[in-house]
Amino acid sequence: MEIGLTTFAETTPDVKTGEVKSHAERLREVVEEIVLADEVGLDVYGVGEHHRKDYASSAPTLVLAAAASRTKRIRLTSAVTVLSSADPVRVFQEFSTLDGISNGRAEIMAGRGSFIESFPLFGYDLNDYDELFEEKLALLLKLCESEKVNWPGGHRPAIHNLGVYPRPVQDPLPVWIGSGGNSESVVRAGLLGLPLVLAIIGGSPRQFAPLVQLYRKALSHAGHDAAKFPVASHSHGFIAQTTDIAVEKFFLPTQQAMNVLGRERGWGHYDKAAFDAARSFEGALYVGDPTTVAEKIIHLRKTVGITRFMLHVPVGSMPHDDVMKAIELLGTEVAPKVREEVAAWEAVNQTY
Repeated sequence: MEIGLTTFAETTPDVKTGEVKSHAERLREVVEEIVLADEVGLDVYGVGEHHRKDYASSAPTLVLAAAASRTKRIRLTSAVTVLSSADPVRVFQEFSTLDGISNGRAEIMAGRGSFIESFPLFGYDLNDYDELFEEKLALLLKLCESEKVNWPGGHRPAIHNLGVYPRPVQDPLPVWIGSGGNSESVVRAGLLGLPLVLAIIGGSPRQFAPLVQLYRKALSHAGHDAAKFPVASHSHGFIAQTTDIAVEKFFLPTQQAMNVLGRERGWGHYDKAAFDAARSFEGALYVGDPTTVAEKIIHLRKTVGITRFMLHVPVGSMPHDDVMKAIELLGTEVAPKVREEVAAWEAVNQTY
């Protein structure tokens, strides 16, 4: 069971002071968070790609590369790379470069993205949303498979037997498929033999168990050994020494951020009742003291089949010291408990 973190490098107003951190300051904080995550023994850190004022991470590979030379073992991934509006050649080159700097610790988490700002920014038509992703994923996988590539073209110009460099340390460079819970994307990942990441940020995580089963069936149908493929989740949360402190620190910034998105997308108002329901044992919000959060992650492993858990913290802007303390607790108290109990459970159950 792998444990890690994700961030979008948020720059929303502080709920108490109204202060907004500069993009530059928040990016430097993220690098420090990755370094600490490595020091406390966490397995992976993911940086999302966004192209809007309230997030600083429009170029995740640069942020990850800044941390690569200051870390030793933590894996470094996007969360996600919006592949539909990117050039797969540049995506491969950037992550292959990151792989070299980190000596084989880079991963690509490819997705269509739940935010659409990158499409008009880079000149793509939203009517081609699905077609763009399928075509560009196919090219990215070809780039990972071989040094020289032939590509017939489409939304991107053709490539005629050209080499793409640098080559990564890992062969092939790992590509994960990120999904918000769409059965089509889950089946695609299985048929292609790619690891799967599920964004479990609402409702009950148990609802995702059939999707994990569907993914395993698709893997087997395509001739892959389903037991060898990890399934990751990305969920919001926060850890403090006590659950009361965690709730006090995390609710207001999360509420602010969720209601901004809610107004854009037509969601209902996010209130304390919704927050409390989500942080219940069967909810998708991982907020509390280390024992509470560990027990929920263990429950996720047993009931849904998740083998890599990534805590997304913060959701709205929080003091950097609070985020660093949460990372420390995740690495030193939560992760050891989860790994020990999951290993014992897997030894008995011999399951995925």
